[in-house]
Amino acid sequence: MASLKEQLGGLVYSTEHGDTCPECRRPLAECACAEQAEQRRLAELDGTVRIRRETSGRKGKGVTTLEGIPLPADELKTLAKALKKRCGTGGAVKEGIIEIQGDQREVLKAELEQRGYRVKLAGG
Repeated sequence: MASLKEQLGGLVYSTEHGDTCPECRRPLAECACAEQAEQRRLAELDGTVRIRRETSGRKGKGVTTLEGIPLPADELKTLAKALKKRCGTGGAVKEGIIEIQGDQREVLKAELEQRGYRVKLAGG
C-alpha cells in the first residue's frame, strides 16, 4: 500500500499539457480512465435489473432506484429520460443507477419487462 504522501502527491497541472488525470497521470485529453471504469461496471453486471424503493438519506422522500441495467452511460441516460416520461416524474442517473422520484416500482417493472429486460423487485 502506498504511503499517504504518495497517494496525495503528484502532478495535477502542467503548463505543457494543462490538467492531468490524478489516476493515470496523463493529460485529460489522452485519459481513458472513465471509459475503463464504465467497461468494468458493465462487466460486473449479471443481466438482472433490480428495482428498489429507497428513503434513506432523503429526508423521508421516497425514490425508486434501478440498478444493474446493462447499458453504457449515454444509453442509460436516454432510457432514464423515457422512464421518467412514462412515470410523469423527475429523476436522475448517478453512478450507473437510475433514480425515479416516488414509488414507481410496478410501472417501471412492467415497462422494463416490455423492453426485454429481466426484472427483479429488491428490498421490502
